[in-house]
Amino acid sequence: MELPKFVLADNTDYPEDIFIIHLDYPRFIINLKDDEVEIIEEAEDLDENELETEMERLIEQANAFYDREVERYEKE
Repeated sequence: MELPKFVLADNTDYPEDIFIIHLDYPRFIINLKDDEVEIIEEAEDLDENELETEMERLIEQANAFYDREVERYEKE
Protein backbone atom coordinates (compact mmCIF):
# COMPACT_ATOMS: atom_id res chain seq x y z
CA MET A 1 0.00 0.00 0.00
CA GLU A 2 1.28 3.43 -0.89
CA LEU A 3 0.59 6.02 1.81
CA PRO A 4 0.08 9.72 1.15
CA LYS A 5 2.72 12.13 2.43
CA PHE A 6 0.20 14.01 4.62
CA VAL A 7 -3.17 13.14 6.13
CA LEU A 8 -5.71 15.21 8.06
CA ALA A 9 -7.01 13.88 11.34
CA ASP A 10 -9.32 14.79 14.17
CA ASN A 11 -10.17 13.23 17.49
CA THR A 12 -13.39 13.30 19.50
CA ASP A 13 -11.41 13.95 22.69
CA TYR A 14 -10.09 17.18 21.11
CA PRO A 15 -13.08 18.53 19.15
CA GLU A 16 -11.49 21.94 18.45
CA ASP A 17 -8.23 20.52 17.08
CA ILE A 18 -7.26 19.53 13.53
CA PHE A 19 -4.09 17.55 12.99
CA ILE A 20 -1.84 17.14 9.97
CA ILE A 21 0.19 13.94 10.13
CA HIS A 22 3.35 13.63 8.04
CA LEU A 23 3.76 9.95 7.17
CA ASP A 24 7.14 10.15 5.42
CA TYR A 25 10.48 10.37 7.18
CA PRO A 26 10.79 12.19 9.55
CA ARG A 27 7.31 11.53 10.92
CA PHE A 28 5.56 14.28 12.86
CA ILE A 29 2.15 15.68 13.77
CA ILE A 30 1.09 19.33 13.64
CA ASN A 31 -1.85 20.51 15.73
CA LEU A 32 -3.32 23.36 13.69
CA LYS A 33 -5.10 24.78 16.73
CA ASP A 34 -1.82 26.01 18.23
CA ASP A 35 0.77 25.04 15.55
CA GLU A 36 2.42 22.66 18.02
CA VAL A 37 4.65 20.09 16.32
CA GLU A 38 5.17 16.65 17.85
CA ILE A 39 8.07 14.76 16.31
CA ILE A 40 7.36 11.02 16.17
CA GLU A 41 10.55 9.99 14.39
CA GLU A 42 13.68 12.13 14.63
CA ALA A 43 15.77 12.69 11.51
CA GLU A 44 18.98 11.17 12.78
CA ASP A 45 20.85 11.66 9.52
CA LEU A 46 20.65 15.47 9.69
CA ASP A 47 22.59 17.90 11.86
CA GLU A 48 20.70 20.51 13.88
CA ASN A 49 20.76 23.21 11.17
CA GLU A 50 19.74 20.78 8.42
CA LEU A 51 16.93 19.43 10.60
CA GLU A 52 15.61 22.92 11.29
CA THR A 53 15.67 23.78 7.58
CA GLU A 54 14.03 20.47 6.63
CA MET A 55 11.31 20.85 9.27
CA GLU A 56 10.55 24.39 8.09
CA ARG A 57 10.23 23.10 4.52
CA LEU A 58 7.99 20.21 5.56
CA ILE A 59 5.78 22.44 7.70
CA GLU A 60 5.33 24.79 4.73
CA GLN A 61 4.34 21.75 2.63
CA ALA A 62 1.90 20.67 5.34
CA ASN A 63 0.29 24.11 5.37
CA ALA A 64 0.00 24.07 1.56
CA PHE A 65 -1.55 20.58 1.79
CA TYR A 66 -4.13 21.84 4.29
CA ASP A 67 -4.97 24.87 2.15
CA ARG A 68 -5.51 22.61 -0.91
CA GLU A 69 -7.71 20.24 1.10
CA VAL A 70 -9.86 23.08 2.41
CA GLU A 71 -10.19 24.48 -1.11
CA ARG A 72 -11.23 21.06 -2.45
CA TYR A 73 -13.75 20.61 0.37
CA GLU A 74 -15.29 24.03 -0.23
CA LYS A 75 -15.73 23.26 -3.94
CA GLU A 76 -17.72 20.08 -3.24
